[in-house]
Amino acid sequence: MGETKTPGPSRRSERSRQAILTAAVELVGEVGYARLTIEAIAARAGVGKQTIYRWWPSKGAVVLDAFVALSGGSEPAALPDTGDLEADLKGVLRATVQELTDPRFELPSRALTAESQADPVLAQQFVEAVLRPHLTAIQERLRAGQRAGQVAKGVDLDVAVELLVGPLFHRWLLRTAPLTKAYADTVAALAVAALRPASRGPRG
Repeated sequence: MGETKTPGPSRRSERSRQAILTAAVELVGEVGYARLTIEAIAARAGVGKQTIYRWWPSKGAVVLDAFVALSGGSEPAALPDTGDLEADLKGVLRATVQELTDPRFELPSRALTAESQADPVLAQQFVEAVLRPHLTAIQERLRAGQRAGQVAKGVDLDVAVELLVGPLFHRWLLRTAPLTKAYADTVAALAVAALRPASRGPRG
């Protein structure tokens, strides 16, 4: 009979890490962030509490890594450039709405947003790991639009990105009104109209 191979330490560690991340996402959805504990994550994942503390300093850090893993854990692809700036931006804003309203993403995202208010380090990590790559991708599409003459020269593209995503996050965070794809389309249309080069009137 052949010998049964025991998984190596690195394989066991990765399996434990994935179990911890899965447990964190599940528990945030079940009990909310405020009631989430490292002990509960450890019990759900079948690991010791010290195993979690060996890799993460806090439950916020665990939830952040879990959220990144849930999102795919990779740099977002460049936005499509069909030549129609408004249509391309509507597409990315619609996708943003879909993610923000998906319970799998919404619950850990709200938890991280809330915890970030009291934890500047976690806030910076959340921005760099989750938000910045997507904001940069939108900025690059706007820059291409600028080169094509669809966005006025001299426009601050950092602010332009905020014109697009800011209204979505405001409505999502404060729940002032339903966050819908129709709303995303309206935001994109208004932003593109504001960013468009000024038309020259007829010469006298």
